[in-house]
Amino acid sequence: MKSSDVISLSVDEARRFHRRAVGLDAPHASVGAAIAHHGYVQIDPINVCGRMHDLILRNRVADYAEGGLMRHVHGVGPRDGDGGKPLAAEERVSFEHYLPGRGILVAHELGAWKYLHGWMRERESHSAPGSGRFDAEQRALARDLLAEMAGRGALSGDDFEDARKSKNDWGTHGSIAKTTLDKLFYHGRVLIARRSGNGARRVYDLPERLLPAGVLQEKEAGAEETARWLVMLKMRQHRLVALKKGEAALVEDAVCAVRVRREGVPVLHVLREDLGLLEESARGASGGEAPPLLLAPLDPLIYDRRLTGWLWGFDYIWEVYTPPAKRVRGYYALPVLAGVEIVGHVDPKADRGRGRLAVMGRSLRRGHKAGDALKRLARFLGLR
Repeated sequence: MKSSDVISLSVDEARRFHRRAVGLDAPHASVGAAIAHHGYVQIDPINVCGRMHDLILRNRVADYAEGGLMRHVHGVGPRDGDGGKPLAAEERVSFEHYLPGRGILVAHELGAWKYLHGWMRERESHSAPGSGRFDAEQRALARDLLAEMAGRGALSGDDFEDARKSKNDWGTHGSIAKTTLDKLFYHGRVLIARRSGNGARRVYDLPERLLPAGVLQEKEAGAEETARWLVMLKMRQHRLVALKKGEAALVEDAVCAVRVRREGVPVLHVLREDLGLLEESARGASGGEAPPLLLAPLDPLIYDRRLTGWLWGFDYIWEVYTPPAKRVRGYYALPVLAGVEIVGHVDPKADRGRGRLAVMGRSLRRGHKAGDALKRLARFLGLR
């Protein structure tokens, strides 16, 4: 197939391909296999009916258990307590850090490290109060924190008694130690060694203690190489993508153009490695008989709101940061995927104290139900 060829697909063919390509039809054998396929998994600490990363992976990894991503990355999950044993550097196969230019925390493959350096250096001169350059007090404290960490090992902001406050990127003021550690993390001077408590408390350590020596010694990627990597990462994560002209030029050897026969849908792109899946989907070989799924709000299938509207006919916004009076579906509403249609949503909430999963609201197209999907979510969370 020539790079100039454009593949024509019906809406149903494109939908069948999309759900299969993002891992919703055939589960991966492990978390590592899922990350290898998607490039990364987005991390979010909010826990309403399970954390974002767990909700993403429960639909993609065979026998996935809550907290599985953190155990994969660190060797110990938040609920394992501080007595759990984190992975040694040479045992690690993944690490937490941000997507360059986007401030989105993800679990990366080790191969991502060499592409992050330019962005991390840029953060050191950025004006953002919680992730950019140090002020004089923070710079002095950063030296002390690094020296303390070098001597004592992994530490969190709670391990330092300092009453001073410092502004963060949310516009509020918190512990100067926590803000300084956050900046050191953005700059790549420390990494997350594990999480404790409810999973939101980060425990940091030096990169040389957390990453294999071979990764740390790898040559830093150049600007053009990094730009290509970022586009390929977008393709791997979402598998069906509307690329800008400049992005498409960077990866033209690795992608094919797709035209969906529906008014208003722009030219999309798929990875050449996915062409076999595309052919199977054109034959109707996926999606139709699958049980309904509750999708995470930031699931790779629906992450791009424009594409979700173009292809799936579903206008979805994650409303966790929307003022209550303006919410349409609910605080943590999960879209319901049934075959090749998104048929509505449910808004569940875990009541851990009473051991049950409550439904705060739901709206489903006539003829569709979500009861079995909710039961599966409840079992996943250890609730009734």
